[in-house]
Amino acid sequence: MMPDSRPQSSDFRAIGYGRQSIDGGDISAVVEVLRSDWLTTGPKVEEFERVFARFCGARHAVAVSSGTAALHCSVYAAGIGPGDEVIVSPMTFAASANCVLYCGGTPVFADVEPETLLIDPAETARKVTERTKAIIAVDYAGQPCNYDALRAVAEKYGLTLIADACHAVGGFYKGRPVGSLAHMSAFSFHPVKNMTTGEGGMITTDNTNYADRMRSFRNHGIATDYRQRETMGSWFYEMVDLGFNYRITDMQCALGISQLKKLPDWIARRRCIAAKYDDAFAKVSGVTPLGLRADVIPPSGNSDTPTLRHSETSSVHAYHLYVIRVSGDRTAIFRRLREAGIGVNVHYIPVHFHPYYREHLGTGPGLCPVAEAAYEGILSLPMFPGLSNADVERVITEVKRAVCKKKTSSAHYP
Repeated sequence: MMPDSRPQSSDFRAIGYGRQSIDGGDISAVVEVLRSDWLTTGPKVEEFERVFARFCGARHAVAVSSGTAALHCSVYAAGIGPGDEVIVSPMTFAASANCVLYCGGTPVFADVEPETLLIDPAETARKVTERTKAIIAVDYAGQPCNYDALRAVAEKYGLTLIADACHAVGGFYKGRPVGSLAHMSAFSFHPVKNMTTGEGGMITTDNTNYADRMRSFRNHGIATDYRQRETMGSWFYEMVDLGFNYRITDMQCALGISQLKKLPDWIARRRCIAAKYDDAFAKVSGVTPLGLRADVIPPSGNSDTPTLRHSETSSVHAYHLYVIRVSGDRTAIFRRLREAGIGVNVHYIPVHFHPYYREHLGTGPGLCPVAEAAYEGILSLPMFPGLSNADVERVITEVKRAVCKKKTSSAHYP
């Protein structure tokens, strides 16, 4: 937290932009595993995969050590290698594009839609070349992409469609759960995400070959894991490909199983918070929330649950992030909010702006003008289930003050 130059009361506290929710049931689930015979590669991994696949409406789920690992496994399973191109969004964390580089491929950036900052299907189609092998669509902030249009592009050109769903677990697209919308879907369980395993990730797919390849890849490229060999009473194993150690522990999976049971209620609370923000900022000049696609049902101020899965025409935003556009000096507004104890953040610096991409891929300003313009004015506000209504009102009040420049500061920043 940045320093606050105002006099502070003893109860002044910072509100971060995201935070995990852990209760006694989560702790008990982890302790139970700690007292068991299996701490990793054990039965909880398989159980977590099974319940998560069912939750997402997918045939297979493969648990790994992080969301980055999930993306890497997906690109590997798709067979991406040197000379191959993969179309990606610039408005995302760098791992969404880095995973292509890990496999020797080349990420190609397609610009985003102005209102939603989701990858633009028309721009995606324009970036397809004879070398294109896959698309990675990012469900930015928790809003599912336009998967009908993206699937049409993928089918037309014979591409693998990968959903970077790290923001969107618990969301729905036209009645279908996120995790069942692409050939593979990658998830993250970092503490600021909608559910957590500490660190951890998952990939869902209906393709058995993809699932088998990813299970081997997460375990050094070895065809069987230790528990399988114990079950068979065998010591023999073979490394059939060059893989990585992307295994997840049973403690993490036990936490994930416990967290998943509470996820629908947490999504409902996130939607409730989003509705309060929407209502408040509709009346504030200089603050504009991101837009929703036409099929996305606006959030409700009540603790609604995502039962909208039953509508074949309706989608549900999972609200991992609540992003606003601000007019004026974004840096000054950011500083004022941090001084007031509101832990705003910026998601994201466009990937093609990063020095590595500029140096090694020759990217830079002008490549994705919509994403670049949006980056100059976006802020992520606090969004997590543990926010009280009083916390939400405090965030709203401080945003109004910061944008209207009613608050001055003598704090020094480098």
